[in-house]
Amino acid sequence: MSLIILDRDGVINHDSDDFIKSPAEWEPIEGSLEAIARLNYAGYKVVVITNQSGIARGLLDVETLNRIHSKMHRMLAQVGGKIEAIFFCPHGPDDKCDCRKPKDAAFRELASRLRLSLENVVAVGDSLRDIQAAQSAGAKPVLVRTGKGESTLKKGIPKGVPVYDDLAAVVDALLEVVA
Repeated sequence: MSLIILDRDGVINHDSDDFIKSPAEWEPIEGSLEAIARLNYAGYKVVVITNQSGIARGLLDVETLNRIHSKMHRMLAQVGGKIEAIFFCPHGPDDKCDCRKPKDAAFRELASRLRLSLENVVAVGDSLRDIQAAQSAGAKPVLVRTGKGESTLKKGIPKGVPVYDDLAAVVDALLEVVA
């Protein structure tokens, strides 16, 4: 089974410093949904692991988050794409949980549920904490320039982490290798 892990905000959809608090605010980055559909068509299972501290901050509740994800699933289905599962951390930065990236509990939970190693699994993110969580879990981090990617690059990322313009470019590179 081929698996890929994606962060949500800044990778699949436009990010906001004010948080994505409603389905209306959730807007896909151009080409991201089609990129996920291409991954599915090539046999990849796509899983999202995302920090959603807006819940801990009282900006949205789990029901609203589910409606946002329903919109994402519907829009993906319209282009032939599918996300297998979404793991989200509802905690804030000060909650000291293990599921909030840069910690890797959500990655380890995924590996445990699927009974597999994340050793060669690509994990796409737009922030240093995405890279750190992926590395800690043994996955292969990739940074995209969308979302917070450009500012993350300016601050510096670990040596050897590939950087792409967006999710579509990551998928182009992945599928070119497979082809």
